Amino acid sequence: MTTALITHQAALEHVTPYGHPERVARIERLMAEFATPEFATLMRVEAETAEESAVLRAHPQAYLNALRAKIPHEGSAAIDADTYLSAGSWQAIMRAAGGGVRAVDLVMSGAAQNAFCMMRPPGHHAERMQAMGFCFLDNVVIAAKHALDHHGLQRVAILDFDVHHGNGTQDLVWDDARIAFCSSHEMPLYPGSGREDECGAYNNILNVPLAAGTDGRMFRAKMEQLAMPFLAAHEPELILISAGFDAHRLDPLANLNLDGADFGWITQKACELAAKTAHRRVVSVLEGGYDLDGLADGALAHMRALMESGNG
Repeated sequence: MTTALITHQAALEHVTPYGHPERVARIERLMAEFATPEFATLMRVEAETAEESAVLRAHPQAYLNALRAKIPHEGSAAIDADTYLSAGSWQAIMRAAGGGVRAVDLVMSGAAQNAFCMMRPPGHHAERMQAMGFCFLDNVVIAAKHALDHHGLQRVAILDFDVHHGNGTQDLVWDDARIAFCSSHEMPLYPGSGREDECGAYNNILNVPLAAGTDGRMFRAKMEQLAMPFLAAHEPELILISAGFDAHRLDPLANLNLDGADFGWITQKACELAAKTAHRRVVSVLEGGYDLDGLADGALAHMRALMESGNG
């Protein structure tokens, strides 16, 4: 089988103010990288607009209505000091969520072995009733709950290696025993959550804080010792990845020292676990990564590992 790349031009229509790190150029760079002959065998799929019923598994109708009402007709509207909406944001937000749902459908049907959703805005900071940290809807949780509620899976796992803690994902899966969530992240750092004693209502959450300056060797040791055994114990039938590449040594918003090889390694580990418990099914969604060279280095290594597993 093959690897699917899911994206849409709507990702370019969510426009942030000049100088904002979560910018259109992130997707433009990745679109150019994945247009090269190396990636010619990817199954290319357009992200569909999410059905509201899928979104409502994670966020209530009142929140969705309030968010949509804040979309400006022109210019930008600030949700907080970091998080902005533009006239094209609604389509981008709903297609970013829909891309994850489409990815789950593809891997569950067997049309693709695994998939990478190359959309923005990102999602893992969006809590049940609160947009923050450049995020509006929690795309990976919407995808996870679609796998559970629509496709009838019993157990899924989310691995989040973005440099910032996935507080939104933690909020949304805290009391859902079907979902194991593991986040590795720099600490202390925005948003301030993600301590080791934040374990979820069913011990279904594992936080792996990393000190500033952590390099690939230290990262790999922590993930081998803590993250992978935790995820394996859940016996997930599908593995989802919040793929943030801002733990890269070049990233301006954090202080970890990973490189492309480390992102390829952790992706390979996730795929190896999926081969044991999940029929090799993996769905990945783009989160952070704000230095364009670091983003490309990480995302290319991530995609190569997915493709190797998909063609295995």
